[in-house]
Amino acid sequence: MSHKNPIHTLQELAHTRVDDATRKLGELIASEQACEEKLRMLLQYRSEYRERFVAAARDGIDPNGWRNYSAFLLKLDDAITHQQKIVDHSKTATSVGQQHWVSERNRAKAFDTLSLRQQQQQHRREAKQEQHASDEHSAKQHQQQKDE
Repeated sequence: MSHKNPIHTLQELAHTRVDDATRKLGELIASEQACEEKLRMLLQYRSEYRERFVAAARDGIDPNGWRNYSAFLLKLDDAITHQQKIVDHSKTATSVGQQHWVSERNRAKAFDTLSLRQQQQQHRREAKQEQHASDEHSAKQHQQQKDE
């Protein structure tokens, strides 16, 4: 059974966590965009409805019609206020998600750097061992030539 380097295990875990954070951030961004789109639609609908109200008022409207238009505009304003809160909450969640992603990415980079350093140290040790073996071999050959 081969022995797996603990740093490689940590590295794989860190990259999995980056992938998860990336996926979650994408979902948060998409949700934020959908919330903002709904807010834009509500604002546009309110503007169009207000224009109809003004046109109806200009042409003459009965008190019951006035109350209905006014009440519906108030309901639209409430919906817009509520949707703005949802957008604000979504933006906060996206910001937290971005911070989490950056943190996970930095952690993965740190493990990558640590792994690279470990590999470089291993290569230096192997090169030293090879050089030492080569020096011993050369010394033995030299000694054999002297003895002959």
